[in-house]
Amino acid sequence: MGNLPAITAIRPLAEAAVRAVGPPALTDPALRHMRALGATTVESAPAGDAAHLTMGCPELGKVTADTVWADLCPEADVADEATAQATTGVMHVHGRRDGQPLGLAVDYAATCAAVATVQGLLAALLGQVRGGRATHVTCGADRAALLAVSQYIAAAGAPEAEAVVLEPGGPPFTASCGTRFELEALEPTVWAGFWRSLGTPEQAIRSGWRPFQFRYATACAPLPEELHAATRTVSWARIRQAAAASGAEVCRLHTLADRVAEATADAPWTFAPSASIGVPPPRDLRCEDARPLSGFTVLEAGRRIQAPLAAHLLGLLGADVIRVEPPGGDPLRGMPPCCSNVSARWLALNRGKRAIQIDVKSPIGQAELRELVAGADVFLHNWAPGRAERFGLDADHLAAVNPRLVHAYTSGWGGRLPGAPIGTDFMVQARTGVGEAARPADEPTAPSLMTLIDMLGGLLGAEAVLAALLLRERTGRGVRVESSLLGAAETLTAPALRRAGVGREARRPAGFRRPLPTADRWIAPTDDSARAANTQSGHLARLSSHEAVAVLRDQGLTATVVTTDLAALPIDPRLRGVLTRDPHGSLVVPSPWRFE
Repeated sequence: MGNLPAITAIRPLAEAAVRAVGPPALTDPALRHMRALGATTVESAPAGDAAHLTMGCPELGKVTADTVWADLCPEADVADEATAQATTGVMHVHGRRDGQPLGLAVDYAATCAAVATVQGLLAALLGQVRGGRATHVTCGADRAALLAVSQYIAAAGAPEAEAVVLEPGGPPFTASCGTRFELEALEPTVWAGFWRSLGTPEQAIRSGWRPFQFRYATACAPLPEELHAATRTVSWARIRQAAAASGAEVCRLHTLADRVAEATADAPWTFAPSASIGVPPPRDLRCEDARPLSGFTVLEAGRRIQAPLAAHLLGLLGADVIRVEPPGGDPLRGMPPCCSNVSARWLALNRGKRAIQIDVKSPIGQAELRELVAGADVFLHNWAPGRAERFGLDADHLAAVNPRLVHAYTSGWGGRLPGAPIGTDFMVQARTGVGEAARPADEPTAPSLMTLIDMLGGLLGAEAVLAALLLRERTGRGVRVESSLLGAAETLTAPALRRAGVGREARRPAGFRRPLPTADRWIAPTDDSARAANTQSGHLARLSSHEAVAVLRDQGLTATVVTTDLAALPIDPRLRGVLTRDPHGSLVVPSPWRFE
């Protein structure tokens, strides 16, 4: 679909006014997004530990939202970004590559919570237009962080073992000139061809494929040292030649300074009106239950994480989600570990959806999909660029079938970076400087092997669909909307890019959000308490984690124990039993919002 022209005559939140108070980490991303959607925003001086937003629009109504650090957990345990990451397992998952828990130097839980808050506000407005009664939404950073690691939690709670060992290691690789880079190879033949061209031993090639392939699921990749050694002996030019010859893709790790020098977008999504003529009257879509999207139908043709998560969130809001899978079903249904013969990771993103198998490559399958589109409100996909157009399933073709359709494309790059590599999570991290922003100054620049951008990209995709549905209600016309992983990366790195843009140090200082070891585990102080806690690290290392937390709290400092066993989260007293199990026996994290 490329870069879509934005609607300027009316945007989803045109004429809306938003007022926000609270810490910038929780308010800034939400305000940026609502401004990009057309709202006028007013931000008061930062106050308190929670964010409160009020939004009113003469045509739509009034809604309010609270974004808090702890909505599930005790406030003593989750009081800021660092403790939210520690309690929910984010530090543990991000640190798997390095063999110990590490904090993300970006405000990941807060950013996810802010986007979820915008989703909640949009959904509540949409519900009110249709007779719903919800006027207030609450979102917690702890809820958002649990959602971000939901696939890892589901896998840890499954009765089966992982398909690969969870041990430290993984990309990026380094060329002889010192250039650090990410590699992407989606097929074993491509993987093998790349390494053979570098003269790598066959055994290392064979044994390295499986952990490399599963790194999206495990957040680590214990690769044979021979692979790293092979790239260290050749130039960056030779590595690029090997990638071109084999079909693999490589991307050097770009810096935040590189990104500042490039033009960046103001919004993580783009909207355009349907090209349809003669729009039929809307269907009766009155709310049938308390969830604001009840009565809506979403068709999802997604793969991996980004689009499936977006559709999952729409389903949690009440939409009927029909998942379009290839003949034989989604192969990821069988990815181990399984619960009742269904992948636990797959269930984390797809439970509750209805599934239908369609061969969209065939004329018959394309006709079947168009028939479904005729009765749907949303068609959502993250196919490779050009595929929808090739099959006659792009926005213009489907508008002829359903003029009121919201056609949503969750892409990699949004058509905004010419010459960009394949749009997968780790390649986007490498190309956009996330690997630098996510690690403090004393850690090597490296993309996280936690799927940061896929998950945030899914959140942005759901946000885009909700905005498009609201715009459809205001204009009576169908809408095509595109979100991207690039937009997710820009949303996450915005504070670091602003610092770099004014000549300040973009990266956080050495040791930032570094958990402190204790006699049995690790503890994480809040950012405000970290300096005082670090001065006592020697003493704290001789205590148990719970003793160390108690010592710091006696001094008026705030800290919590770092979660290092995701399987134990259901019995963690800090989560108060909020994790449940679905009919397959797979662990389920709570919804990211509460509506009142």
